Amino acid sequence: MVTSQLCLPSHTIPSCHLTLLTSERVRRNKTLPFKKLHSSLFQSNSHQQHTTTDQSVAAIIFGDGSDSKSQLYPLTKRRSEGAIPIAANYRLIDAVVSNCINSNIYNIYALTQFNSTSLNSHLCKAYSGMGLRRDGLLQVIAAYQSPDHHNRWFQGSADAVRKCLWAMEEHPVREFLVLPGHHLYRMDYRQLISAHRNANADITIAASTAAAATHDPSFGFLEFDSSNKVLAFRFNSEVSKFRNCGSHGSASMGIYLINKDVMKRLLEDYFPNANDFTSEVIPGAVSVGMKVQAYVFGGYWEDMRSIGAFYRANMETTKEDNMGYNFFDRVMPVYTMPRCLPPTLISDALITDSLIGDGCIIGRCSVRSAVIGMRTRIGDGVVIEDSVIFGSDIYESEEDIVEVERIMRNGDEERKQRDMIPIGIGQHTRIRKAIVDKNARIGKNVMIINKDKVEEGEAKCYVIREGIVVLLRGAVIPDATIL
Repeated sequence: MVTSQLCLPSHTIPSCHLTLLTSERVRRNKTLPFKKLHSSLFQSNSHQQHTTTDQSVAAIIFGDGSDSKSQLYPLTKRRSEGAIPIAANYRLIDAVVSNCINSNIYNIYALTQFNSTSLNSHLCKAYSGMGLRRDGLLQVIAAYQSPDHHNRWFQGSADAVRKCLWAMEEHPVREFLVLPGHHLYRMDYRQLISAHRNANADITIAASTAAAATHDPSFGFLEFDSSNKVLAFRFNSEVSKFRNCGSHGSASMGIYLINKDVMKRLLEDYFPNANDFTSEVIPGAVSVGMKVQAYVFGGYWEDMRSIGAFYRANMETTKEDNMGYNFFDRVMPVYTMPRCLPPTLISDALITDSLIGDGCIIGRCSVRSAVIGMRTRIGDGVVIEDSVIFGSDIYESEEDIVEVERIMRNGDEERKQRDMIPIGIGQHTRIRKAIVDKNARIGKNVMIINKDKVEEGEAKCYVIREGIVVLLRGAVIPDATIL
C-alpha cells in the first residue's frame, strides 16, 4: 500500500481568492455575481477566523475509473478521471476536495488505482505544506497487494473501501462521506450531514432534482416518500418506467453518507462479496430494511458522463451570464496546486468569452469561446473557436527546436518530424469544436474542424466523440493537415 499523509495548505488557494479565509468565509450568506468580484476580495487576512474542523466525518474520494471503460476516454488514456484538467488551471478532483475543505471536513482519503500517477502527484503537491487545519489530513491510498489480498486490485468502490477500512478506522469518526472524484458541483456537506443526523438515518444519499430528466442512470434513481425516506433504488429500464409513473424521486449523485458501524456491517456482514456501492451495497441496504434517506440537492451538478458533457461543462465556464459552475465563487473557492508560472503574455490578440490559464504565450490570433490551459503557445494568425486546450507540461523554445534539428539531422524520420514541430499551436492554424490534450504539437496551417462532420470515429492521433475532435496527449499534427 502506498500512502501519502498530507496537511491541507493555505497556498493552494488561487491568487484571486488568497485572502478569502476571513470573515467572508464564515458568513456563508450569498455568492456574489462575477461582476461584483472587486477589491473587497483582497482584504487583509490578519483577522482570519476559522470554524472548528469536523473530526466526526471522514471523506472517501474515488479518483479514477478504468481507462478504456471510462466514459471520458481517451482523456483517461494516460490519467485517471479525477486528474483531467478543467477550466484552464484546475483538475476535476479539485472541486470535490474543495467542497470538503469549504465544509470543514479535513479527514480525507483518496483511493486511487487506474493511471493514478498524475492524480497522486497532483494531490501530494496541491494539498501538502502549511495547513489550513493542522488537525486535518489528506491521505492517498493507492491500490495495493497484501498477504490477505494477494494479486487482487480494487474490484469496485465497495471493494476498495473494504480493503482500506482498517486504515480509515484509525480515526474516531461517526460517518464516512463517500464521493466520486470527477463530478463538478458545489455543495456544503454540512447541510447533508445535518439532514442525515436529524433523520437518525443509517445512510443518506444525495439526489439531484436538476438532472433527473436527462441523467445517465448509472448511479440509479431514487423513489422516496414525503419524509425523504428512500423506498426503492432503480436502474436503467426501470428508470424510464418510474419517470413516467409520476412518483416522487430524483437521480442519485453517487454521494453517500454512511454511519461508521453501518459501513462495517454492510461490507463485512451483509454483503462481504459486493464490489460496488451503487449497484450492490446501497440497493441491498434498502432491501434489508436499513433507514436510507434522500438529501435533495437542487444546485448545478455535472457527473461527466461523456466527452460531450465534459466539453459543455468547460464551455459554460466561458460565459459569465451562463456559468453552470462558478470557479470565481469567493465564499466557497476552488483550491488547486500552487504554481510558479509567469503571467500570460498576449500580443495583439482578439480574445472573447474565454478562460486563459497561467504562463501562456499568445500571438496575434483570435480566440473565441475557448478554454486555454497553462503554458499554451499560440502562433500568429491562429483562430480558435469553441474549443478546450489543455496546455503543456513544459515550455519549448526556438533554441530547443534548432538543437533537435542539429542532433537528429540523420536520425529517425518519424521522431524527427515529431520533435521538429514545437509543442503548441502553429501559425495560421484553425481549431473549432475540439479538445486538445496536453503537449500536443500542432503544425502550421492545420485545420481541426471535423470537415467530414463525423459523429464518432478514431485515428492514430485523435478520436471523435459526439462530433467533437479530441486530440490525444502528445499528438503530432504535421503542417497543412486537415481533420
